[in-house]
Amino acid sequence: MKIAIFWFRRDLRLSDNAALYHALQSGYAVLPVFIFDTQILNALPDKADKRVNFIYETLSTLRQQLEALGSTLYTCYGSPLEMWEKITQEFEVAAVYTNHDYEPYAKLRDEQVANFLAQKNIAFHTYKDQCIFEKNEVVKDDGKPYTIFTPYSKKWKARLNDFYLKSYPTEKYFQNFCAVKQLTQPLSWITLEVMNFQAIQFDFPTKNIEETIIRQYAEKRDFPAIKGTTRLSVHLRFGTLSIRQLARIGNVLNEKWLNELIWRDFYMMILWHFPHVVHSAFKPQYDRVKWRNNEKEFEAWCKGQTGYPIVDAGMRELNATGFMHNRVRMITASFLVKHLLIDWRWGEAYFAEKLLDFDLSANNGSWQWAASSGCDAAPYFRVFNPLEQTKKFDGQLQYIKKWVPEFNSFSYAQPIVEHKFARERVLKVYKEAVGNAATED
Repeated sequence: MKIAIFWFRRDLRLSDNAALYHALQSGYAVLPVFIFDTQILNALPDKADKRVNFIYETLSTLRQQLEALGSTLYTCYGSPLEMWEKITQEFEVAAVYTNHDYEPYAKLRDEQVANFLAQKNIAFHTYKDQCIFEKNEVVKDDGKPYTIFTPYSKKWKARLNDFYLKSYPTEKYFQNFCAVKQLTQPLSWITLEVMNFQAIQFDFPTKNIEETIIRQYAEKRDFPAIKGTTRLSVHLRFGTLSIRQLARIGNVLNEKWLNELIWRDFYMMILWHFPHVVHSAFKPQYDRVKWRNNEKEFEAWCKGQTGYPIVDAGMRELNATGFMHNRVRMITASFLVKHLLIDWRWGEAYFAEKLLDFDLSANNGSWQWAASSGCDAAPYFRVFNPLEQTKKFDGQLQYIKKWVPEFNSFSYAQPIVEHKFARERVLKVYKEAVGNAATED
């Protein structure tokens, strides 16, 4: 029996899923597949990785949902090409359906898989799903990509209509999933132990969409001690919630919150058009900055032992939970780059290792923003003062007291560098590297 395969990646849900919708309408019974990619997993240093656990728990839930429909989920572990060789040997595959991924590794992987499937006369269909507008859908009037957010966001909003926010009604076609009784052999289920990862217990962020938080987002989003943000970023990262659903809500309830979703599209677009940002500054002149890259100071930053309580609180929250409040992400990033003169790529890599909601395009864009090297970045002379940031956004020290309880005692670390000295030093180093061009915002 010929079947269609739906390949789960960054879209771990059955509802409102573009490629799954098209697969279920293909006329073939649909078998969902997830590949634990060894090229990604082997690079993870922590075998108790929270993200792997999150994916595994989410897949377990998807499998239960599919079994309730009389179907199942096929999981495998290896390099994607090897796994597609295995899948096409085990099943008579008519077509493969999946959603677009915009990262350089993903683009290369999909090109290789598409070429392999083409050799076997198997169609490979991909669709837009993880953003509202992609690639060249929002560009300047001359067809060139935007590099400044505000005009991009205005064009984005001008283009938005119900068509782009409409859900894919996958539920209407759930009867087209491949039934277990149609399969000639039991399907494998990969365990964490087989992949040499540890099962851990931690609080997964819920998928609850709290409209009160969204309505009050502009007023409360910058204060890390209160629940002023939705904490839905991990669900957007792994596609357990639909971007269309969230954009519909933001479009009605709060433009400021909607803007955060637009930033996400913006950074994906930047990564697509300017893939060099993965390894280099968006603005090439910033690659001339002479970093100090003091390893002991970097270690102190990583551990939350810089002697600056707001910075240390953020790093300790990240290390303990895999999450950091967005305002504090900006403060800690600015401190590493501007106060310690450590290459933004070091900080970007550390966040990539620790953040539960790690997303290459947003992480890279945010770090380059802090380093003043990115598109629409903070000018190089903007150096966050941690003390002033604390007064503005944690005036009662609630956030600091939670994560740095010893901050007011003799046991707390001495400041790693003096703010005024650090500011003067970084301005001098940046000006020597990039000159007056850096004053452009």
